[in-house]
Amino acid sequence: MSAIALNPALHDLGVAQLAAKLAAGEVSSVEVTQHFLSRIGQHAGLGAFLTTNADVSLAQARAADARLALGERTPLLGVPLAHKDVFVTRDFPTTAGSKMLEHYRSPFDASVVSRLGVGPGGAGMVTLGKLNCDEFAMGSGNENSAYQKVLNPWDVSRVPGGSSGGSAAAVAARLVPAATGTDTGGSIRQPASLTGITGIKPTYGRCSRYGMVAFASSLDQAGPMARSALDCALLLSAMAGPDLDRDSTSLDLPALDYATDLIAANTDGTSANPLKSLKGLRIGLPTQFFGAGCAPDVLAAVRSALAEFEKLGATLVDVSLPLTELSIPVYYVIAPAEASSNLSRFDGVRYGHRAAHYGDLNDMYKKSRSEGFGDEATRRIMIGTYVLSHGYYDAYYLKAQKIRRLIAQDFQTAFTQCDVIAGPVSPTVAWKIGEKGDDPVASYLADIYTLSSSLAGLPGMSIPAGFGAGGMPVGLQLIGNYFQEAQLLGAAHRFQLATDWHQRAPAGF
Repeated sequence: MSAIALNPALHDLGVAQLAAKLAAGEVSSVEVTQHFLSRIGQHAGLGAFLTTNADVSLAQARAADARLALGERTPLLGVPLAHKDVFVTRDFPTTAGSKMLEHYRSPFDASVVSRLGVGPGGAGMVTLGKLNCDEFAMGSGNENSAYQKVLNPWDVSRVPGGSSGGSAAAVAARLVPAATGTDTGGSIRQPASLTGITGIKPTYGRCSRYGMVAFASSLDQAGPMARSALDCALLLSAMAGPDLDRDSTSLDLPALDYATDLIAANTDGTSANPLKSLKGLRIGLPTQFFGAGCAPDVLAAVRSALAEFEKLGATLVDVSLPLTELSIPVYYVIAPAEASSNLSRFDGVRYGHRAAHYGDLNDMYKKSRSEGFGDEATRRIMIGTYVLSHGYYDAYYLKAQKIRRLIAQDFQTAFTQCDVIAGPVSPTVAWKIGEKGDDPVASYLADIYTLSSSLAGLPGMSIPAGFGAGGMPVGLQLIGNYFQEAQLLGAAHRFQLATDWHQRAPAGF
């Protein structure tokens, strides 16, 4: 570590900064990996990581260093990251935060993992381990993991958000410069908001779902979580792209370079390039996002951030998303229905947990599933099975799908008046651990501002926008039209050039 003694601490550097130092030979991937593994061990009490393997990580780092020594210069080569534990990995166990998959080892890597990794064709990133999450990605606070709760590094008495809470907490606490997450109803954006980092959910189908443990197949989408929009752009450039042979929901669209224009962006806003200037950008503000349901401290931070966008040249316009309030009942019909179907494979027969003692086959099913699934997974399986049952399918599931289409149409109407939609990510800052444990519906309501865009399959992101009650982070949500990830990242990057909210770190980390 002596070679970089005059540089800032490695964990204070983002993805782009670390990549630059690696490319310049100022530090090796092995040194960087050792540094972050040490920090992970120091802050194990945060509960962000479920597993690490120093031997595997250092072997990957040596492979990255060998490529660097040969003169290879790719944007992410040698930079470490960690994966949410719903992406299957050959070199690390995959549990999806559930006892049902305890000790499971996949024979293959998820597409997102292989595209980012050091293997053939990969971006060359080093995997530090697997990150904690709500069981099967079901939750808004990361209190549903079967193994341990994740703590918010800004206040360890509070939740980090969910289900990608382990990813968010690890990035916020500088245990890793970037992480993968998944967003079904807001599970990248909401924890990013509650922990003060940046996260983006791309258009549904933009990133392959192959090897991602399924929760709700028509909603699940992978995305990056990091400190800045630039860092997220670098990761998304590697993660995205068609995977038609292995994922039937994958979009047949070429991979894009989301980062080059951001790297070249200047700071004076004079360029005609729309990614370098926000002049002419119309930001829509849905009236439904700014009502009484949002806490005053959150609204104040969001309004302040929007004022900064105005200073940068953007125009604010009022729009309406009238079916926003229906997104919660629609989501909690569709998502549990799909979960009921997806999780039916865990029956104790093929893989996953099997009860040690049982009578007949039916008894084995009952005991294996009762022992393997936690309360929230069980609750959603039961709801999903009910709404799909004979006599209730038309009344619940079919009707929810019809309203889902109307919600998507609301967005298309709004986009005739604006380019980007903005508002809060969460109606409150992070709440206390256990505060909503006895009221699942209260937890579901935390996703009111993220669910509608997920149901529509639109890209959305959260960027740090200030602080609210108790000094807790507040995120600003940006929602784009289909395939407009570059526009979202460009607007977020321009905002982050003018502000430093994304550079703030929690005390003690």
